[in-house]
Amino acid sequence: MRFLLMHKNDAHTEAGEKPTPELMAKMGAYIGEHVQRGTFLEGEGLGASSTRTRLTFKAGACTIKHGPYKGEREFPAAILMLCVRTREEAIGWAERYGKIVGDGEIELGPVNEPWDLGIGQKPADAPLRVLLLDKDTGARSTKQKADLTRLQTEMSKAGVLVRAARLATQAKRLTFERGHLRVTDGPFAESKELIGGYAVLDLPSSDAAIAEAKRFAEILGGTLEIDLRTLEGEATT
Repeated sequence: MRFLLMHKNDAHTEAGEKPTPELMAKMGAYIGEHVQRGTFLEGEGLGASSTRTRLTFKAGACTIKHGPYKGEREFPAAILMLCVRTREEAIGWAERYGKIVGDGEIELGPVNEPWDLGIGQKPADAPLRVLLLDKDTGARSTKQKADLTRLQTEMSKAGVLVRAARLATQAKRLTFERGHLRVTDGPFAESKELIGGYAVLDLPSSDAAIAEAKRFAEILGGTLEIDLRTLEGEATT
């Protein structure tokens, strides 16, 4: 069963601080363990809101706002990884996507690359990898689904769409306070905390996912919020 652990941003990341070597070593060991077990499927981290762009769609109009900004409706229904040359190119694809979905919100956040974390130099020809967070949670018509499928096919042929996942509406919110865990079962419509990154793990049950989220939280300092989601089509047990 594929679980998405989506952790929220913290004050250090929002301030543009780089993770410490100790934190990177611990996280690298954690991910390496899951890679060896074959349970780590993918994962990315996002930077401060100052690097992001929010697109709001209402009544056919699109409003674009660049960060920094605070969280508002941080409960995505889908995530898409894009590989583009510029922020403007990513915005162009996001506008087309949003016009199909209708009223709602999309956020674009560049993912952290090694050089963003102080590891090595940025290559001169490095592409821009951007996570598109689709925050629309409403039901979609047959036409909308078909139009989105056509758009994503076009994006794939253009070499822009790396991968995409629709998230199940079932969710658990895990709030860690100094190592103590509080679990809130969904449904819930939103979170006010900006998304800081995610990992997709192949695990046998939600109990196993909660246990892994606790380890994840301990590495990141023991005080944060994580949304636990399954990918669409998979039931939580």
